[in-house]
Amino acid sequence: MSQQSPNGQTSTPVSGVDDGAHRRLRPRPLVQPPVDPASATAFGRPDGVAGAFAARDVPVSQLQSAPPPPESLVTAFGRQGSQELLQRPPQPVSDPDPDIDPVFWGDKPAGDPWRDPASGAVIGPPAVGEDPPGEPERKPEPGPQLSVPELLFGRRVKPTAMALLLTVALVLGAVGGLVGWLIGRAGNPLTDSTVTLAEIAEGKERPAGSISDIAKRVTPSVVSIEFKGTNVAGVGSGVVIEGGGYILTNDHVVAPAAQDSSAKLSAVFTDGTRAQARVVGRDPKTDLAVIKVEVTNPTVLQFGNSDELEVGDSVIAIGSPLQLSNTVTEGIVSALHRPVTAAGENGGPQVTYDAIQTDAAINPGNSGGALVDSRGALIGINSSIRTETGGSVGLGFAISGNQARKISQELIRNGQVKHADMNVNVKSVSAETSEGAQVQNVPAGGAAAAAGIQEGDVITKVGNRMVRNAAELVVAVREHEIGETVQVVLARQGRELKLDVTLKSD
Repeated sequence: MSQQSPNGQTSTPVSGVDDGAHRRLRPRPLVQPPVDPASATAFGRPDGVAGAFAARDVPVSQLQSAPPPPESLVTAFGRQGSQELLQRPPQPVSDPDPDIDPVFWGDKPAGDPWRDPASGAVIGPPAVGEDPPGEPERKPEPGPQLSVPELLFGRRVKPTAMALLLTVALVLGAVGGLVGWLIGRAGNPLTDSTVTLAEIAEGKERPAGSISDIAKRVTPSVVSIEFKGTNVAGVGSGVVIEGGGYILTNDHVVAPAAQDSSAKLSAVFTDGTRAQARVVGRDPKTDLAVIKVEVTNPTVLQFGNSDELEVGDSVIAIGSPLQLSNTVTEGIVSALHRPVTAAGENGGPQVTYDAIQTDAAINPGNSGGALVDSRGALIGINSSIRTETGGSVGLGFAISGNQARKISQELIRNGQVKHADMNVNVKSVSAETSEGAQVQNVPAGGAAAAAGIQEGDVITKVGNRMVRNAAELVVAVREHEIGETVQVVLARQGRELKLDVTLKSD
């Protein structure tokens, strides 16, 4: 009868034997899995072996021992007169043999089998000695040291020994110093520690009118002009021309600050005083401007007569070139009445002025500074240079002092200035017989049209000044006043004509 297991499978009942009290089960039938021939060949019993072990009467091949070592090796490495082996029988750790010397690795007996690599495997204590448990290693404690009071007053060292030690130290130090001094003298025979150089008792002469005397008197009236804004920054120079704090400078120095509302304009004096400045008036056509600061009792520089200058006269330029304030350079007047024309600042009108040419070193930052004569009078305002390197090459130009005085006075009075003008457009021309300013057009209602000047006329003279190019015509006209009548010499169709022109304002 079949029975069903809890997992649903059906099992075959096992027959048993009933002994009356208990039912005994018979052993299960032996089930052997099939063995494939390859596994039987690899793991099966060899032929003639029926059980798990070989029969006792099966012959076993005898082990062959290694041949004896050669006699030469026995003589060289064998024991001489002793049959004791290297391996000794194991000894109990707790009762070592006192006759056996301890091995180098600890307090274990020499009979430890680990000492012989060829000994049999024996379970025993480790070969390396161990520290006794519960007893940490103790480091030797340093002995007591002598303090300075004990050394000096504790009678630990004999006074005679101490005195002898100090004497030896002093002697060694003295000998070392003497040797070093001798070596130093012998190492550089060119030196002499006894030399005293002679000195002139009187100071350097600085007579009145010398460069140093002029610089000392003039420098306090020349200031550095600084402007700094969000997008602009720079340094120029200026000259105090009036006790109320009016400073004359170049228009291109203050133009960036005047055009940028975020820029702050300030003047820095030679004593370090810094004052905020405001623009009084500007004249872009002549590159002049006036600013004002609130200061007390400034040093004022007086104007000289620039018309009295001659080529070769000594001049001094003072300013802040390359942001180096209070810089003084000397030179001469190398040319006079040199017309200079430059482009206007940020698209402004063209700049034209009558310049004094000098070889005194003028660099960027000198603009607006003073050009003074041998008396220390202001005869020009440094304005520009001509260079191919960006630095001074001995060609500097200053606006003449007379023109600067006239324009600055008008700016202080009215905040602006008007110039005399012929109201004509010209260009520079040069021919074999003459050179001058050729008229391009004549606007109606101007001074030139009223005087009868025609297009194509070549103007060669205005008043007493020769005109050789267009810039010189502008300078010659501006030397006169508005409403003044001047004689103009011109060439028309090969003939020379003289016309009277009444100048008007620009």
